Amino acid sequence: MNPVTGTGRTSVHIGGDANLELVDKFCYLGDMLSADGDADATVETRIRIEWNKFRQLVPLLNNKDISLSVRGRLYSSCVRSSMLHGSETWPVRKENEVALQQAEMRMVRWMRMACTATRFPSKELRETRIR
Repeated sequence: MNPVTGTGRTSVHIGGDANLELVDKFCYLGDMLSADGDADATVETRIRIEWNKFRQLVPLLNNKDISLSVRGRLYSSCVRSSMLHGSETWPVRKENEVALQQAEMRMVRWMRMACTATRFPSKELRETRIR
């Protein structure tokens, strides 16, 4: 079983003693590339990276002593930029955009909940998104 793809191994003989393994997807420079050319694996990987970065910064992002605008700039420069790294080359579909937006809204909601005990509607969060 291939640990990267979770599929069985298939090899291609290309002359001489060279054999290449065929895989469905692989990691290249931090992005998951898939054989079918869609961005699903890449988006999933970037969302996972975004959450890891967010968890590293939670002590600062939820600190009530730091103003919301400073926390917003920290979020934008560290978390959002790690999520969108290389996104200009992704063949993004609507489902991918929705997944990215949902992940971001969860993080913004988490940051806002640390400020107040009230729950904000998603429409209000989108309008006053932390920048």
